Amino acid sequence: MALNKKIDVQGTEITISLVNEKDYISLTDMLKAKDGDFFISDWLRNRNTVEYLGIWERIHNPDFNYGEFAIIRSQAGLNSYKISVKEWVNKTNAVGLMAKAGRYGGTYAHKDIAFEFGMWISAEFKIYLIKEFQRLKEQEQIQIGWDIKRNLAKINYRIHTDAIKENLIPDELSSKQKSIIYASEADVLNMALFGKTAKSWREQNPDKKGNIRDYANVSQLVCLSNLESLNAVFINEGMEQSARLEKLNKIAISQMKVLVEDVDNKYLTNNI
Repeated sequence: MALNKKIDVQGTEITISLVNEKDYISLTDMLKAKDGDFFISDWLRNRNTVEYLGIWERIHNPDFNYGEFAIIRSQAGLNSYKISVKEWVNKTNAVGLMAKAGRYGGTYAHKDIAFEFGMWISAEFKIYLIKEFQRLKEQEQIQIGWDIKRNLAKINYRIHTDAIKENLIPDELSSKQKSIIYASEADVLNMALFGKTAKSWREQNPDKKGNIRDYANVSQLVCLSNLESLNAVFINEGMEQSARLEKLNKIAISQMKVLVEDVDNKYLTNNI
């Protein structure tokens, strides 16, 4: 298991782990919200539970042992019948439940099964469990969108900086001199697209963290990525900086007109 995350459901902290790219929720943590003595084995011995688990495994697990499952199903519900999660997994080769030792040890279940288990805590608990889980997934999607936007702006960064290094930075320059040239080239793009330098943006927005590009939308980042590639080409061609700025500004205006008018891109911008 890896990438453990936590959600709070009515005051109970519940661990969520990623297993084979699937979300598994800690039933052990969920059990802390149950009043009175109740064990996962009590839930597992219930006939309705066994039927549900069997159907879930049939849909999701091609290696499920139906022979052993049939034996367990025939005994489920009897007073004498009892089975642990480890026994269930070992006998049926199930993948929807698992027992784990260690720091984040306990019984984990695929989210589908964990939601079903939530009803055994209470109907209200199940609703809040699903709500908090969905909230976590929405936050993850926002973060993924943000990472995509940031990475998009970085895709051509190496090409851009390499072109500057090879064509604009003379030999034996100090690190400070090099940084001045890099900053100047970054501001060529900033001016072409945003109409201001990084310094002027910071002066106008003293309350904001980061830089001007951190607040760019998807359309602007797409355009910025294109401008970086084009600027590298212009640098290689030996074009003066002032000429490049004028040309890049015209290109930015043209591309942004297309990007902001594109229906699909508007949808993307609104959903990232």
